Amino acid sequence: MKKLKERWGVQSNFQLTIIFIVFAITGSASAIASKPVCVWLGITKDDFGFFFTPIRLLLLFPLYQVLLVSIGFLLGQFAFFWEFEKKMLRSIGLGFLFKEK
Repeated sequence: MKKLKERWGVQSNFQLTIIFIVFAITGSASAIASKPVCVWLGITKDDFGFFFTPIRLLLLFPLYQVLLVSIGFLLGQFAFFWEFEKKMLRSIGLGFLFKEK
């Protein structure tokens, strides 16, 4: 836990616990929310067959990112998750979305 706290720049065990809770809630919420999003977009297993699962996973990625920052904000950890998001998006080549300081 000590190494994780140092890596993430977290000061207390309480803050680390909140961060873990945000990750847990976000994972569950994005999985649950992906079904209605697919229905709303008209993406069904009947229409897409084998490609339904990869398409649903592609939809999950941006949904997860938005929920992560939103839930982090609601639980008072916006700054941590905003920096976490920017770092993750830079690592997959989407760093151009953010201005460099």
